[in-house]
Amino acid sequence: MELPVKSPDSGGRKYPYRLETRDLSYKLSTKFEDYFRCDFCGGNEGRAAAKFILKGVNCEARPGQVTAIAGPSGAGKTTLLDILAGKIPPCEVSSGEVLVNGKPINVKVFRRVSGYVTQDDALFPLLTVEETLMYSALLRLPGGRKEAGSRVKELMKELGLEHVAGSRIREGSNNGISGGERRRVSIGVDLVHDPAVILIDEPTSGLDSASALHAVTLLKSMAVNQGKTIVLTIHQPGFRILELFDRIVLLSNGFVVHNGGLNLLEERLKFADHRIPRHVNVLEFAIDVIETLPVPNPGTLSNINREDRKITTPIRFERKLLVYPNSRFDEVLILGQRFCSNIFRTKQLFATRVIQALVAGFILGTIYFNVGNDKGRIALQTQTGFFAFTLTFLLSSTTEGLPIFLQERRILMRETSRGAYRVSSYVLSNTLVFLPFLLMIGILFTSPVYWLVGLRKDTVDGFLYFSLVVWMVLLMANSFVACFSALVPNFIMGNSVIAGLMGSFFLFSGYFIAKDKIPSYWVFMHYLSLFKYPFECFMINEYGGEQGERKCIEIENGECRLYGSSFLRQQDLKDSQKWTNVGVMLGFIVGYRVLGLVILWFRCYKARN
Repeated sequence: MELPVKSPDSGGRKYPYRLETRDLSYKLSTKFEDYFRCDFCGGNEGRAAAKFILKGVNCEARPGQVTAIAGPSGAGKTTLLDILAGKIPPCEVSSGEVLVNGKPINVKVFRRVSGYVTQDDALFPLLTVEETLMYSALLRLPGGRKEAGSRVKELMKELGLEHVAGSRIREGSNNGISGGERRRVSIGVDLVHDPAVILIDEPTSGLDSASALHAVTLLKSMAVNQGKTIVLTIHQPGFRILELFDRIVLLSNGFVVHNGGLNLLEERLKFADHRIPRHVNVLEFAIDVIETLPVPNPGTLSNINREDRKITTPIRFERKLLVYPNSRFDEVLILGQRFCSNIFRTKQLFATRVIQALVAGFILGTIYFNVGNDKGRIALQTQTGFFAFTLTFLLSSTTEGLPIFLQERRILMRETSRGAYRVSSYVLSNTLVFLPFLLMIGILFTSPVYWLVGLRKDTVDGFLYFSLVVWMVLLMANSFVACFSALVPNFIMGNSVIAGLMGSFFLFSGYFIAKDKIPSYWVFMHYLSLFKYPFECFMINEYGGEQGERKCIEIENGECRLYGSSFLRQQDLKDSQKWTNVGVMLGFIVGYRVLGLVILWFRCYKARN
């Protein structure tokens, strides 16, 4: 299936899209089997018995109609919707095919003309309703802010969200919007580009009867007034909601037991000698007695008039399969604005980090007050202990960003799978936003602690270099967390992996155990340690250079026994490492960001294909 181009006589209206499945079967197989079947295109034979979720499904969804996929729990409703939406790729379908306007589905192209609303609402809780829709419009529509703004106003009016336009999403908060409004915002995010096909998983889930009716009524009006093809899954709709459906696909254990209108379902129940009790709707009763209903012949499409199946619109085709609505620069700008809004409204990330940096700087400064002016071995150990603790604090304090990165990953995968923007634009904008934010955190920490501890005071260069190293440490830790948040499946595993690796970096840094004492097979960890290079930078900044030649750090009998430069030589450190170590830290920052980009790109590519 390719994208049709509007004909001159179409009046600017979108072409209708008819979805159809023919003899569709899908089985839940092992990952080992999927790996060999999909990645290596080797046959369908499995290594273990597989459970069929769908069996010989024939159904249809027409433009201008609302098609409901219903059935008891475990019947295969969401699986069928996932296949129609392309979330489950055609290569994983056991048999049969999905057709769009009579042609085999092209998943990449179909996503551009369709909107898929999942059951879980993946929204930023701190953005307002209008901002959420506006950012989605900016990322998915060409034409800039003016066109996006007019589309958002039109959509909010259509969805009945004008009265909560300035309210934040705020999941689980009394100050946020209601569950029904949240659901409509989720629908709006996927309708902002005005798709011709809308697929929704359980639009009434968790809503009261009034909110559920409102949501389905909106969908019905879109189908009737705009000619959209709407397919949804539903469990137990009420009477009023049931009357809004044009077609019902009733599933039982993966089989289609009914595919047609509500009247035909009622006739089938009567034909099977079932009497529908009063005050019980037809679909609810059908689900209760579904095991007694015969399964139609899988080789035929039940209740479908084949003469009515043709879409007579002439079709021409575009050649480009994926064209992003915005340039890379515009994507970075829009995503950067959204990042800033989230960061400055996230108290745990912004206010807490600011207060933490200031308080930690003052407390550490008072604990190690004036140690930089003391002399002797004990003072030297205290000073190096201060450097070690500072790095431990700075490297460990960025892990609270993990849940934020994980939340953004879900939204990223959803948005990029629909061609809203490039993964590289996301990573670049994320990096650019954190640069000034972490610089501010670094300065707030170093300003009190540097002077209270009494570190090198001869010139301002020492303070500036110390601040630079602190900033690089924060960026390294942030990049490290961002990289592993792209890799790990959830917060618990992510927290465990990051804590374990950080502990290893501390252990192999050379502070707790000398490099020559580390077993040869573990030496590589010494050079991968995020702790090693900034620690050496702190030492060189304090004891190196011309000042180090004069700075006495140990006096015995009135004579200086150890100068700063001599101490550095004992530690096998050179002044030249002052900037090469900064270069290595910059390499870690770029390396972790690039590795995170590769992991995210692979995840998104796999989801998109």
